[in-house]
Amino acid sequence: MGLVRLKIRELAAEKGWTLKEVADRSGVTYNTVKSYARRSELSMVDFTAIYKLARTFDVMIEDVVEILEE
Repeated sequence: MGLVRLKIRELAAEKGWTLKEVADRSGVTYNTVKSYARRSELSMVDFTAIYKLARTFDVMIEDVVEILEE
């Protein structure tokens, strides 16, 4: 199973948003956003959450996800 990192902090910083604002705008719970933003390696993520985050940041899913290990 591969490892990924979500670029939530970087994308939020580009928009000038806090993680709370990201959660409010995306509909993804704050705890999920905070957890994904804090962790440098994730083996499992909720695809629906990633989709919502990508739409919120107006980017492709590939721009949110960094593949660390395949």
